Amino acid sequence: MTACPECRGAVSVPDDVMAAEIVVCGECSSELEVVAVAPTVLARAPEVEEDWGE
Repeated sequence: MTACPECRGAVSVPDDVMAAEIVVCGECSSELEVVAVAPTVLARAPEVEEDWGE
């Protein structure tokens, strides 16, 4: 279990999680990106932006 950076709720993270994976907080439904795995560190996932064909 790891703390959600948004609501401080407990987020269940699988043992085999890899960096850059997305997990969802069960309490606030925030999408979180795994930025480190030992120890597990979560950050709010970046918003998907339009590239407008660039």
